[in-house]
Amino acid sequence: QVQVVESGGGLVQPGGSLRLSCVTSGSIFSFKAVGWYRQAPGKQREYVAEIISGGSTNYAESVKGRFTISRDRGKNTLYLQMNSLKPEDTAVYYCKVRTWALNDYWGQGTQVTVSS
Repeated sequence: QVQVVESGGGLVQPGGSLRLSCVTSGSIFSFKAVGWYRQAPGKQREYVAEIISGGSTNYAESVKGRFTISRDRGKNTLYLQMNSLKPEDTAVYYCKVRTWALNDYWGQGTQVTVSS
């Protein structure tokens, strides 16, 4: 069982920035993949970004150039730096860990609201 805990959400104005954090119970570098997803009200959960075990990163087209995913080995933490935020980025953001056994573990989510 892997514990996953997100934090860092909040209310921010359009054009602003936030950094989300995701702490895991195992080494953040030991997993097959780690990533961020989001779910807006009335919509399905959607993919945002991920880091594959070798270090390569992938992003949804809607966030490319604005969001950056990274990880810190010493803190067992995954980050999502979000810049130039738009109202359509408003959602609950979830961290997902995928193990080498292809088991997925999710956090409880953190709310991000972009509004003036």
